[in-house]
Amino acid sequence: MKRIGVVTVAILFLLLVTGVLAYAQQDQQDEKQAKPEKQAKPEKQAKPEKRAKPEQQQQERRPEQNQQQQERTQQQERPRELNQQQQQQQRIQQQRQEQLNQQQQERTQQQEHMQQGQRNQAQQERQQELNRQQQERAQQQWQQQQQQQQAQRERLSQERQQELIQQQQRRLTQYRQRLDEQQRRLQEQTAVLQQQRRMAQYRFQEEYLERLRDQDRHLREERHDYNNDPYFYTAPTYRYNRGGAYYETNQYGADLLRQAVNSGYEEGFRAGAADREDNWRPDYQNSYAYQDATYGYNGYYVDPEDYRYYFREGFQRGYEDGYNDRYQYGYNSNGSYGVLGNVLSLILNLQSLR
Repeated sequence: MKRIGVVTVAILFLLLVTGVLAYAQQDQQDEKQAKPEKQAKPEKQAKPEKRAKPEQQQQERRPEQNQQQQERTQQQERPRELNQQQQQQQRIQQQRQEQLNQQQQERTQQQEHMQQGQRNQAQQERQQELNRQQQERAQQQWQQQQQQQQAQRERLSQERQQELIQQQQRRLTQYRQRLDEQQRRLQEQTAVLQQQRRMAQYRFQEEYLERLRDQDRHLREERHDYNNDPYFYTAPTYRYNRGGAYYETNQYGADLLRQAVNSGYEEGFRAGAADREDNWRPDYQNSYAYQDATYGYNGYYVDPEDYRYYFREGFQRGYEDGYNDRYQYGYNSNGSYGVLGNVLSLILNLQSLR
């Protein structure tokens, strides 16, 4: 029994020693493996590096801080730059405006010079035309005197004179009757102008009506001496064409036809200027003076329809000049209106019989 106990103790002792040795070897191996890891750790995380980290971060932040400082500086300078740019733009705009104003002044001066030159030229042309017309009138007067002397030598017969006198009396009676009717129509048309608020045209027609009334009173008060009127014993010296038919008249009839054109031009000029003042569309045919066309007619020497025809020829041209504020067909000499000589010759186209 004692041997068995001794053997058992010996075995237990051997096991214990073996375990201790094995444990010691394992510890040595663990230490060998742990040494390289401990040696590598200082390379990754060295204590001096931990002390240098804030300085490194500060160095890294410096470029960013410099950039922010530059941005702040730029932001502060930006309003100044904008202000300078605005001032520069204002100076440029001011210079451009000054250039435009100067160019406008130059153009205005050029236009004024041109207009002044045109006015001077037009005035010279009008004066030349007036001089030419004066010469023509002097020539016409001389011709009239020659024709009157010739007509006296070729005096109409007593029978022909009586025919002309009777024709004239009938013509005068018809004209007076028509004049009364036209005055009533003019009063009706005047009321229409008031409704249309065409006050300038209304004033013109009122003045025209008053002139017709004066003309009517003069005709009714006149006592014409037919026997001593040279028209009734003077032979025809001209012929003219109206509506495809030819008519003959003497110097007195030709003068009345000229008066018809000039009177028509004057009334037409006033009517056109009135419509222009009223800002009304141009329409000379709607004017009562054009429709009536008897102002200036004394009831003698020519047929009323002949007078009205040539009155309207002058009225149409005068209306165009008055509406457009110009003198293309006529002239105004100290308030006296008339048709230019060349225009008058084209309208009448009088042909001498001698």
